[in-house]
Amino acid sequence: MTRPTSLNATLLDGLRASVGSPEHVRTRAIDLHANAHDASHFLLVPQAVVIAENAADVGALLATSAAQGVPLTLRSGGTSLSGQGITDGILVDVRRNFKQIEVLDNGDRVRVQPGVTVRALNMRLAKYGRKFGPDPASESACTIGGVIANNSSGMACGTVENTYNTLESLTIVLPSGTVVDTALPDAEERLRALEPTLFDGLHRLAKRVRDNASSVANIRRQFSMKNTMGYGINSLLDYERAVDILAHLIVGSEGTLGFVAEAVFRTVPLAPHASTGLLVFETLEAATSALPALVETGAATLELMDALSLKIGQQASDAPAAVQGLSVDRHAALLVEYQAQTVAELAHLEQAGNALGPTLGLSAPASFTTASATRASLWHLRKGLYTTIAGARPAGTTALLEDVVVPVERLAPTCNSLSELFDRYAYENSVIFGHAKDGNVHFMLTDGFESAEQIDRYTAFTEDLVDLILGEGGSLKAEHGTGRVMAPFVRRQYGDELYDVMRQIKLLCDPVGMLNPGVLLDDDPTAHLRHIKQALPVNAEVDRCVECGYCEPVCPSRNVTLTPRQRIVTLRAIEQAKLDGDTELVKSLEHDYVYDGVQTCAVDGMCQTACPVQINTGSLVKLLRREDVNGLEQGLWNSAAKKWGAVTAGAGLALNVVDKVPQAIITPPNVLARAVLGKDTVPLYSPELPGGGSSRKRPAPPASAVVDAVYMPACVNTMFGPANEPGGSEGPGVQLSFEALCEKVGLTLLVPDDVNNLCCGTPWSSKGLSKGQHTMQERTVASLREASRDGELVIVCDASSCTEGLLHAIENENATSARPLRVVDAVDFVAERVLPLLPEHGKLERLVLHPTCSSTRMGGNGALAEVAAAVATDVVIPENWGCCAFAGDRGMLHPELTASATAAEASEVADVDASAHASCNRTCELGMTRATGEQYRHVLELLNQLATSD
Repeated sequence: MTRPTSLNATLLDGLRASVGSPEHVRTRAIDLHANAHDASHFLLVPQAVVIAENAADVGALLATSAAQGVPLTLRSGGTSLSGQGITDGILVDVRRNFKQIEVLDNGDRVRVQPGVTVRALNMRLAKYGRKFGPDPASESACTIGGVIANNSSGMACGTVENTYNTLESLTIVLPSGTVVDTALPDAEERLRALEPTLFDGLHRLAKRVRDNASSVANIRRQFSMKNTMGYGINSLLDYERAVDILAHLIVGSEGTLGFVAEAVFRTVPLAPHASTGLLVFETLEAATSALPALVETGAATLELMDALSLKIGQQASDAPAAVQGLSVDRHAALLVEYQAQTVAELAHLEQAGNALGPTLGLSAPASFTTASATRASLWHLRKGLYTTIAGARPAGTTALLEDVVVPVERLAPTCNSLSELFDRYAYENSVIFGHAKDGNVHFMLTDGFESAEQIDRYTAFTEDLVDLILGEGGSLKAEHGTGRVMAPFVRRQYGDELYDVMRQIKLLCDPVGMLNPGVLLDDDPTAHLRHIKQALPVNAEVDRCVECGYCEPVCPSRNVTLTPRQRIVTLRAIEQAKLDGDTELVKSLEHDYVYDGVQTCAVDGMCQTACPVQINTGSLVKLLRREDVNGLEQGLWNSAAKKWGAVTAGAGLALNVVDKVPQAIITPPNVLARAVLGKDTVPLYSPELPGGGSSRKRPAPPASAVVDAVYMPACVNTMFGPANEPGGSEGPGVQLSFEALCEKVGLTLLVPDDVNNLCCGTPWSSKGLSKGQHTMQERTVASLREASRDGELVIVCDASSCTEGLLHAIENENATSARPLRVVDAVDFVAERVLPLLPEHGKLERLVLHPTCSSTRMGGNGALAEVAAAVATDVVIPENWGCCAFAGDRGMLHPELTASATAAEASEVADVDASAHASCNRTCELGMTRATGEQYRHVLELLNQLATSD
């Protein structure tokens, strides 16, 4: 196992003195191993992980690192595929506290810090009709810091709108500690005064390059295509001022020259209209031959998929009709998309594409569509290739995703030669796909990369790959950055002269070589074979994880303990330590994993919504909790399941009692009980908790009534009473509100007679209490089947997490039943069945809406927004909304989890002048009430209030 080098006391003291909060220097084994992984196939374990609070922290850390001679790596999103984000020195987190966005000139420009994700930036810019130029596929997780570090591009931006060409200015912290803001009017003079050696050196290198005709020609050729190999030495030709050269050298420098504290970019127009089509060709050559003509029609994207891509894509349940019945031989396809500002402009582009289609010799007629569902299916075919192959790889193997670029006219022979290399080295299922418009393709290898035979095979393959791409006049890296994987081959691509220029650039900026050594430039010809990680199998739930980090931005525990990726890689570290016989490390990791990995996981499943291979790390945590549950606890909760009505009524009664007792009297014994019995056992009472709710039971409708739906009110509303009305009096709650709404439009509901004893089973499931879960779900499903007349009637639930719990509860039963049960959330039911019939009513001026993890996972946010629009003229969904992590009782057991998860959203809500605040799940309403101090109510309560007042 790769173990961290021991951290000496002097360095530790220096790191703690360098940051505003010494506790932000992390040295526990679990912190080191959890942060050791990025999306690449390399692994190095740092000596310390430091969370920087601001640029001053970073400057001080750079000085400490240089003084101690210990390497330092800046880390933001950790989605890098070439090993740029790992180190065996000091790893500095520059994501968590660097998330400011300032929109300038009505959206034409934007100032942004490195921790902001591309998706978050585009959300902010969308209201101005603008977007960020680079459009990487990892936009949900990759950060602006990483985008700058790798000169990111993407599917549509090409080289015209990539990071390099849309950058306006940077604020840079150099390894010396000097801060350079290239936007200042006197920036050039300041650089000359503060860093004379760097200033003179950049001008000297620019003259050296410009005076060498061979160098000029080589650079112009290399950077006429996508190219992230080595430093961006095209800046030596493109700019005159040293500060501008420096700023554009920083782009693509992969954290080896300095820290970007903030950047200003020129934005590009957002095309709100799009039309997509899949063009299937008989051969790869035919597909690539069609590229120039398709480019002429104004296509924004031209995504290539080879024959194996199509065969794998056919296996998807939602495979597009264009490939479902295709007997794939040597076929290839281009996913073509037109994007436009107006419907008329899009129609013109579509017309050009349709007119060209018959001339291309397609296997089937070209067909373009604006239908969102069809377009999503087409893009899933393209984007799902990585998911399908990476997810299906054998346990214990590593996925290595690579990209190369060649002149477009050499794309077909290059792809054919790549396929031959895959066959020669027995790399199976290595599909070729990518941005054909730019001559840029991706491919993936899966292997163990462990035995001598595997390493020798990879070594020989890489040598042949390098010869192939350079022989075709291409670049070994187009988008993913040089990193460690291609650092030994930079000299071969550029030649000795330009390689030396790059060496001089590194020496000028980082004389002691402490910033990210081994990345981008490495004279060791075997450097790409060192530090290759092993993805040890740990659990079938998560073994297909590729450690990409897409899950991290949506994880509620990301800023308090571990993220889903970190939960998984820590288990892999434990497994490796066991194999190594390192009992001390195993003990340390397992001890800290209880709280960091298990107790503070909200098991909300939001990670699955972002995961490219559909992993729900919450399912793993539930299994781990199940293993920790003792027989007594299982028995107690199983007994509770059998008498659930009494349990929920008792919980409600208890809340009614404490609601009338002063907080000062409740807190001491509550805190003592948590200290004695454990914080993961005894909830912490807090003043925003309401009194208890009322019984869910309702009289049955008359026998002559036509029942429209079975209604199962959630038991959480019995335990936690309704939110207060604006005047302070207790509101009616969601059950009375939903029933009233249905009555207004003539819909009759049937509440099961034994409803007080029913539950979806989520409280047991989330705690790993399998016996009680089975007992409760068995009873509930039987009752609902009877009430729904064996599935004839739809079943409605009024709390989104409980609706999702019911859907899980009926999965197995539905699989064997002739008539499946149908469960919908009350919000969806109202959107479909009530709103169309509801009389016109007044609206609130502005509503702040909090979607939930369950409404997101079930695809219910559209209906939620529709109902909210019936409540208020202006509906505000905070950009920073996310799972509140209240998670049933998790927010009461570990309030620090909910506080961390809701901090950004709460800050945003505080700036909104709202008439009301709403969600669609009672415990989420409580979590957001605690976080914001505003009373959150179920959106259906507000709708009923407005409909009744009229």
